[in-house]
Amino acid sequence: MSTSKAKAKTSQLSEQGRRCLFDLADAFMMIFQTEIQQMYSRFQSELQTLAGKIGELEQEAEEHTLVLATLKEALEKEPDRKCFRLIGGVLVERTVKEVVPTLQTNRDGIRKVVCTLADQIKTKEQEFEAFKRENNIRVIQRA
Repeated sequence: MSTSKAKAKTSQLSEQGRRCLFDLADAFMMIFQTEIQQMYSRFQSELQTLAGKIGELEQEAEEHTLVLATLKEALEKEPDRKCFRLIGGVLVERTVKEVVPTLQTNRDGIRKVVCTLADQIKTKEQEFEAFKRENNIRVIQRA
């Protein structure tokens, strides 16, 4: 009789141990899934931020190009013509020949930053695709 009681206790303990292990495994999977969801959201957010910044800077570069096109004729005919430029919220009087090189330098700098951000976004997209492959993530489009 004592042997059957011992076997019953052992099977009871092992059943409790198995339940405990399953509970731990479930908790781990929940944490793991939450972490993956957070990383997925972080990737999406970073990509959207980079894309927004690129759009903003491209627009700024285009504005510089338009101003330069407008000032081109003035630079050829009247290089000493008055020109006003907004610097840090302050309107400053300059000449066209002073402003044009600064605008060109600024536009070129903006374009370089856009190229750098474009490279960053490509890298981030590759990292995101690798992350999705590693974690077997498939996006389902909803209609």
